Amino acid sequence: MIKKEYPESELTGKIIGCAMEVHRFFGNGFQEVIYQRALAIEMSNQGLHFSMEHEMEIFYKGQRIGLRRADFFVEGKIIVELKAVKELEDVHLAQAINYLEAYKLSIGLLINFGNTSLQFKRVMKPNKNHSQSKNH
Repeated sequence: MIKKEYPESELTGKIIGCAMEVHRFFGNGFQEVIYQRALAIEMSNQGLHFSMEHEMEIFYKGQRIGLRRADFFVEGKIIVELKAVKELEDVHLAQAINYLEAYKLSIGLLINFGNTSLQFKRVMKPNKNHSQSKNH
């Protein structure tokens, strides 16, 4: 079977669609692991290739200092972090951006099943030139 290549925007749209289907089925109120397992089934049904609890190394100045498990790594290019909290907070977004930096990826998704409506954010790696020009 030939693996279909998706542009990033189409791929994030497909992942969000899968998450919407899971949220429509369950609503809010379950633990994150329930949504994670259901999302894995839905993404498989949609023909998406992914790894779940994908271990990725974290480096500091070229030295390996640990591992972090991403909830999903989809099609070898998009990290997906799941939450089941009442509201997404800035710390969740910062965490997702840090993972993009650490894993040298350009895009990710932060998805929250804990609200009465599904919440999601497409997360992009920040422009280094812009962030360096800020006053600290």
